[in-house]
Amino acid sequence: MYTLGINAVFHDSSACIIKDGQLLAAVEDERFTHIKHGKRPVPFSTYELPFHAIDYCLQVAGIHLKDVDHIAYSFNPYLVIPKSQVNATSIKIPFYPSLENQVVDNSWDNLFLSSILNAPAQLVDGYPHHLQNRFKGTTENDWQWHFVEHHIAHAASAFLPSPYPDAAVITLDGRGEIATTTYNVGHGTTLDRLGQVNLPHSFGLLYEKLTTYLGFLHSSDEYKVMSLASYGKPAFVNDFREIIQLGNHGQYSIKQEPFEEWFGPARNRDDAFTSHHFNLAHSLQVVLEESVVEICNWLQETTREDNLCLAGGVALNCVLNGRIRDRSRFKNIWVQPAAGDSGTALGAALWVDTKERKHAARSFTMNHAYWGPEFTDQEIEKFLNWAKVPYHKMADIAVETAQLLSENKIVGWFQGRMEFGPRALGSRSILASPIDMEMQSRLNEVKDREDFRPVAPVVLEEDAAEWFNHAQSSPFMLFIYDVSEHKAGQIPAVTHVDGTARIQTINETQHPAYYKLLKAFKEKTGVPVLVNTSFNTLGQPIVCSPRDAIACFWSSPFDALVMGSFLIEKYHDRKNHSDHSYLQKTQAID
Repeated sequence: MYTLGINAVFHDSSACIIKDGQLLAAVEDERFTHIKHGKRPVPFSTYELPFHAIDYCLQVAGIHLKDVDHIAYSFNPYLVIPKSQVNATSIKIPFYPSLENQVVDNSWDNLFLSSILNAPAQLVDGYPHHLQNRFKGTTENDWQWHFVEHHIAHAASAFLPSPYPDAAVITLDGRGEIATTTYNVGHGTTLDRLGQVNLPHSFGLLYEKLTTYLGFLHSSDEYKVMSLASYGKPAFVNDFREIIQLGNHGQYSIKQEPFEEWFGPARNRDDAFTSHHFNLAHSLQVVLEESVVEICNWLQETTREDNLCLAGGVALNCVLNGRIRDRSRFKNIWVQPAAGDSGTALGAALWVDTKERKHAARSFTMNHAYWGPEFTDQEIEKFLNWAKVPYHKMADIAVETAQLLSENKIVGWFQGRMEFGPRALGSRSILASPIDMEMQSRLNEVKDREDFRPVAPVVLEEDAAEWFNHAQSSPFMLFIYDVSEHKAGQIPAVTHVDGTARIQTINETQHPAYYKLLKAFKEKTGVPVLVNTSFNTLGQPIVCSPRDAIACFWSSPFDALVMGSFLIEKYHDRKNHSDHSYLQKTQAID
């Protein structure tokens, strides 16, 4: 049985394909369209479906769209449509809702909901012309369509692929249909809702609100606010404790007054950062942490579960996750690596698969995030020859790349299947040595990022606890740890201003090529740690294809690119390129 999962309502449009409980592929649409987050979360874009991501998933499964049995869409419009209008055949959409006599908070809801209701028809005949091979000839009768509640999709993405047979489950998001936060308990293949917080009260929307106030792009740059928080002081914690009102049984409310009334004029995008901005970010982060930890403790007391699963965009806050790990009563925590809306495609598909196969036991655990496209050496070399790119085929990828890194060179690393979710985890990464203190600022310059942004380390799993205090397996880069006081001087580039690091651990089973590189670098330097940041530049999604990688490499100031077995370097003083392989080749791409 094939189940196609689709996320398309707000942002981070994505798709996945499940076969009899096993994940075959999962990917964000942005990686193909080169539009960051796929689209902006506005009503005018709701109709857009992630056709490129869907096409890739069908390709991996080796099927046509008409061969899919079930389609799970991670939003249920019937939770929002008034009962009196469920069977309506027409809707009212104002031409100019901004006019005084038409100003209503939900002026565009009908357009938004109409786009969702018509998604099955859009899937059948709205596909791009160049993707028609896997879509053409399909009808809405070829599969069963399921609208899955947004927060059920988040909760299922957190629990069903987790390593726990039983767990409490929290979803923390900006918004769904009605809910913004949910509390659940999972047993086997079931999820029971214990409670929820509804709009307009939302930790996610509050964090978005501060993101906008600080001059960043909401629904995109929240992670920058988290980074900014490390530089501040808790000067406004009392204000945020007044804004966030905690109640009983996991309930909370958020005061809705504009931040300008609380904190003065907002920062414009190009304004300099001041202590005021740092302190605001820090204060909200502190109050968010203490609020969520208190809620976690209530949920643990209520469920008596030792395990906690998390999803929703707020669960990408690795500092918050670290506080939950250290300060809550839960013993074990698993966070969905695609915790944002992209992961709802997976959650919706797993939920429908579980329901349709009824008594089938869970058989899938998400031990890694490598579910996207991959390219063979033959495909990579064919492209390099066609593009007339000078390259060298390496005899030992790990050893030769480790040598470049030990020489303090910045290396693009393109290996294996692409990651699902927002983190680069060693398949589409930019790597560097953590030994030089200046590497953090060099990488921020390479990627045209703000100076305050930290860079994160990847560490051999077996060495993690020696370099980062009490570190455990952390393959998805979703938790912070304190850098060991005795090791911090050896890895200054990845030690944040507050002495922490957002680590990724790696073992040989998860990504053999990546693991071997870390081992080779350790043999050369004695340090089992590398800097790992995403293979992209400002405003661009992470690269997907060899073409993307070459375009990013040649338009950015880093030194080398390792794609499969092939090394591409920038030689500014080389006059004779005759030893480069492309001059010996005549094969052209089809």
